[in-house]
Amino acid sequence: MRLFKRLVLVGLLAGIAGLLGILVFVEFNRPLGTSDSVQLVDIPPGTAFTQVSHLLHNKGLLGTEWFFKVLGRVQRLDRKIIPGEYQLHAGMKPTELLKTLVEGEVHQYSVTIPEGYNVVQIADILDQKGLAEKRDILRLNKDRGFISSLKITASTLEGYLFPDTYRFARYTPPESIVRAFVARFHEMVTPELQAQAKVMGMTLQEVLTLASVVEKETGLAAERSLVSGVFHNRLRQNIPLQSDPTVIYALEYFDGNIRKADLAVNSPYNTYKVRGLPPGPIANPGLAAIQAALYPTPSDYVYFVSRNDGSHKFSATLAEHNKAVDKYQRRPRSKQSS
Repeated sequence: MRLFKRLVLVGLLAGIAGLLGILVFVEFNRPLGTSDSVQLVDIPPGTAFTQVSHLLHNKGLLGTEWFFKVLGRVQRLDRKIIPGEYQLHAGMKPTELLKTLVEGEVHQYSVTIPEGYNVVQIADILDQKGLAEKRDILRLNKDRGFISSLKITASTLEGYLFPDTYRFARYTPPESIVRAFVARFHEMVTPELQAQAKVMGMTLQEVLTLASVVEKETGLAAERSLVSGVFHNRLRQNIPLQSDPTVIYALEYFDGNIRKADLAVNSPYNTYKVRGLPPGPIANPGLAAIQAALYPTPSDYVYFVSRNDGSHKFSATLAEHNKAVDKYQRRPRSKQSS
């Protein structure tokens, strides 16, 4: 009989303790407010769990720090917080806050890499957005071991950072960002395009080099394959490409105006002095430019000159070209100076 009473008492106490536990959980797991005001909360790498709870408390997202700490330690999640920036609000329960931080539901930033940007310009974009330091991207650009791991045989990443819109979280390693660019490149440069390169007798590096020049020479979709055709004709006839963008790529400083002295610079990228393609891409071309390099428009054109409206005049002979230069370049300048 005494044993039965003891068992009843123990059961009663356990029930009371369980009920109190439930009441405590319900009481302290309440949200502090509503979801009206969303905050971007930054949890840097290396932040201790106690610091996280203190931060959430100071942000007005936690009522009591100890309950959040107990939740984390009981569930063994206190060392599984993923660093990053989180969109949190006072309408979230402590259990919801913990789940969000452990599952890494971090805020992501959209970043667009325009067609025709070179590695330095891409590094500037990432640095300005606070997603990666410029020096890290430039270091990876020439890291032979890293480049090889991306299944690229070139000496730099120029040409292989595919222009597109991406989303990255704060504290994403620069290696992961670059891998995303190159993964997109491998996705877009299909086996069919690579097969066409073999038909054209070109390596992938040569295709990207020509595509980058085409990308920089014209912004008009209708002209890309025509420009490509001109360069293919020049390569076939062993005529220098004479492309200003290749010369500019080699200059340490460019103020927007190319001068005669620039055209005399000794550089493998100076296609006024060196015949054939430059040693590598001068930018990161988009898919349309790559396709233009692989599928040039057949023509007799070996010259083109800007009409100063974004389009170009194409010519098959030097005499025709000189007339076009006189019409679109020399005469307008004479009118401006008069």
